[in-house]
Amino acid sequence: MSNSAARLIVVTPVYEDLEASSRLFKELAAVFPQSLYVIAVDDGSVRQPLPISALEQAGVSGEILKLRRNVGHQRAISIGLGHASQILSEDDRVIVMDSDGEDLPSTISALLSQLASDKVDVVVAQRRSRVETLKFKAFYVVYKHFFQLLTGRAISFGNFMAMKPAAVKRLVSMQELTIHVAAAVLASKLRVETCSLDRGPRYAGQSKMNFVGLALHGFKGLMVFAEDVLVRVGIACATIAAGSITGAIIATLLKVLGFSTPGWFSIALGILVLMFLQTGALALMTLMLTGVVRGGTVAARLDYQDFIETVLVSRAGTKSGKTPEKLLS
Repeated sequence: MSNSAARLIVVTPVYEDLEASSRLFKELAAVFPQSLYVIAVDDGSVRQPLPISALEQAGVSGEILKLRRNVGHQRAISIGLGHASQILSEDDRVIVMDSDGEDLPSTISALLSQLASDKVDVVVAQRRSRVETLKFKAFYVVYKHFFQLLTGRAISFGNFMAMKPAAVKRLVSMQELTIHVAAAVLASKLRVETCSLDRGPRYAGQSKMNFVGLALHGFKGLMVFAEDVLVRVGIACATIAAGSITGAIIATLLKVLGFSTPGWFSIALGILVLMFLQTGALALMTLMLTGVVRGGTVAARLDYQDFIETVLVSRAGTKSGKTPEKLLS
């Protein structure tokens, strides 16, 4: 960041991960000794609640947002961004990253360098290499193709990204942000640039995301584009239904003309009717789910303060030991 008055505001969710997050704060302080402000969202941790000493011992100024309950990774990020949007100045830059070490602090500079362009609002990290299991890599490849097939959009990034203040304020006004951060960025129509980065290993502990959680996270991304999914599924169902009706007509004509062998007509007609009914049921289910998703999204409350129980403030990294007034406003 060229402007010495500009701040780097890092938003990171933390859930039962005190050791890893404490190491992250120290590495952030080492890479960015000045103008760093961390907003750590403690997502309802019970066993390892995040104390303010984790920031103070790292020599980092910032805040810990203690949530009333566990709300999930994506909503925790949206709450952190909502809080950050209230303290931003025009020259500030915002980083969203995980607290487990897989998003490397040393690579933030690469994101910020691409964000310097006037034609870019958000820079997202596209993984060049992953420290993951073969099962996860296979699922991710399938998911990316499935997502593009159903939505018509390519998604190849996660939560690690850099944003300008205007982009933050636009995103926090979107209800979709609480569902899936990356998909909300795609839906926001912001100017997005990708930056290829390596993914690091976890600092400590094991990932709390299991396969079911990963699958659910992937389907939440589809929920953001529910209307697009409905249209594409509807077109596919209509095509299959039309093919089934055409096949049934042809089978009936062959039966009438005496070209069908015994038992062939009943089997073929049964299969075609079953295909027709299944496509109709799939289209109806997709329509109903779209209505539920959009209704729930519109009704979602954007007031992030409803979820925050306590705000702990660290003044460790500020000059003269005082936190800037606008950071507390």
